[in-house]
Amino acid sequence: MQFAHIASAYSGELDYLTKRIAAMGGHAERMVEQAIAALVHGDPSLAQKVVRDDSVLDEAQREVDDKAIVIIARRQPMARDLREVIGAIRISADLERVGDLAKNVAKRAVVVADGGQPTRLFRGIEALADLALAQLTQVLDVYATRVVEKLGYMRDRDDEIDAMYTSLFRELLTYMMEDPRNITPCTHLLFCAKNIERIGDHATNIAETIHHIVTGEQMPADRPKGDKTARMMVLPPKSTS
Repeated sequence: MQFAHIASAYSGELDYLTKRIAAMGGHAERMVEQAIAALVHGDPSLAQKVVRDDSVLDEAQREVDDKAIVIIARRQPMARDLREVIGAIRISADLERVGDLAKNVAKRAVVVADGGQPTRLFRGIEALADLALAQLTQVLDVYATRVVEKLGYMRDRDDEIDAMYTSLFRELLTYMMEDPRNITPCTHLLFCAKNIERIGDHATNIAETIHHIVTGEQMPADRPKGDKTARMMVLPPKSTS
């Protein structure tokens, strides 16, 4: 009976980590959705709400870390259980960072809203955010179900996010060259786009962690990377003289 009690308590501690990660994932998704909505619709109050909500993820990560340390010290988990605990620490860190990135977008939304920018500047941002959010949602669903067969495909989709980010980078540079008045808002949007692209990277990190938890094996190290903005150059306009 004593053994059954200990096993039940141990199982409850592991379940706590799983539920806490699920709650963090839902909160991170909402923050990203609201940050993009605040940016696109010029809603400073919504943007400020996102900034405030970041503290929820910060506190949740600390709780997960503290609980995980106690479990390791008290239960000395092994094999799958140890991977569950270490995986929870890693995933909570990625989700906390997703919240930071959403907060960064929200902060810039307040500045961009004051400029009354044309809708066309936001279309690419919305498309990029939809792709990154879809990846994050799918990965969190896999964490809940532990059905890992599609994780490799999800990780490969990060290349699609990178390609879209590169295209958006080029488009925003074009707007800046066409009209100097676009330079300030487009600069802010470039930072927003990079933050969104990084959200896709963190979703990929989570996919790799889940794969390791379930299978005990690491995914291949050669992760696709399609961000080519580091090699892009802006050429000065040709002289007409």
